[in-house]
Amino acid sequence: MWFYEKKLLYPVRVSTCNPMLAKFLLELYGGADGELAAALRYMNQRYSVPDRLISLLTDVATEELAHLEMIATMIYKLTKDATPDQLKQAGLGEHYVNHDRALFYTNAAGVPFTAAYIQTKGDPIADMYDNIAAEEKARATYQWMIDLSDDPDLNDSLRFLREREIIHSQRFREALEILKEGQ
Repeated sequence: MWFYEKKLLYPVRVSTCNPMLAKFLLELYGGADGELAAALRYMNQRYSVPDRLISLLTDVATEELAHLEMIATMIYKLTKDATPDQLKQAGLGEHYVNHDRALFYTNAAGVPFTAAYIQTKGDPIADMYDNIAAEEKARATYQWMIDLSDDPDLNDSLRFLREREIIHSQRFREALEILKEGQ
């Protein structure tokens, strides 16, 4: 059971309307290494791990959902005042035609989210290695977003999320050691 507090995990501010940054952020929203894929991956894996790891996977999965909420807020704030022409210039013309400014699970290239992004082997050691890789890919993607952005307010939130991915990677590394000791 969860209790939802109606506030973001970390404040999200943006300095200006920037549909191009919003387009890039879609990678973290609905991409293979994005927050939705991570949340679903960990929520699914919790059913095939030793009991002592269930709470770790559940905790990280729910935090990934909070990250997804932050990314959605960023995209909304970056596009809410954009004109249709600005959206088109940013490469979001097709998105606008299909969804207006509503969020839809795609990556930055507009490819729809697919369950194929969710990796689960059923072997806890293999899954922990995969989780470490997933968190490191997300960390790298956040860094590249920061590199592309000139918005100091947005970058503050992106840095927070990047650091959380590092912590998740560390937690999965610790879980991997626990699993190896148990063999």
